[in-house]
Amino acid sequence: MSRIGKMPVHFEKDVQVTVGAGNTVTVKGPKVTLSYKLDPSIKPKIEPGVLTLTRDSEAKNIKALHGLYRALIRNAVQGVTKGFTKILDINGVGYKANVAGRKLELNLGYTHQIDFDIPQGIEIKVEKNTRVIVSGADRNIVGLVAAKIRGYKEPEPYQGKGVKYDTEHIRRKAGKSVSK
Repeated sequence: MSRIGKMPVHFEKDVQVTVGAGNTVTVKGPKVTLSYKLDPSIKPKIEPGVLTLTRDSEAKNIKALHGLYRALIRNAVQGVTKGFTKILDINGVGYKANVAGRKLELNLGYTHQIDFDIPQGIEIKVEKNTRVIVSGADRNIVGLVAAKIRGYKEPEPYQGKGVKYDTEHIRRKAGKSVSK
């Protein structure tokens, strides 16, 4: 049995977990509702405060889906209660960010300003023009948005300029050396 899939998903009283038609699991929290359509071979079972998933088959792809769906539902439960956050740091002279309405404006050393449309369900805050905080309920979307912003100017190893995660460590290289 899948090690991840067999573990139960615990949720609090303020979170409602329901199983609808077509094997759809809906997780409703105080602010947000997330839902996932499960494969027909994965069967959810709800007890007070606990959701467990079982599978019909021992096929390799069904075993993989068992663990995947359990992780997605657990992330949904955590997302509707606490949410997820990614923090990005911007390094470089003249590099800065600003939020204007539903757009993130980035100046990253290019000749033009980059305007990034903030997706629905995501909140972006900017601190001190160089720290971008991406938060939301869906872990996948938060990670994708943070990766997209980082992709506009990845950090380079010589001076460290660019957009990096706050926990990321950049391996620095030595510049040119002059031999005498």
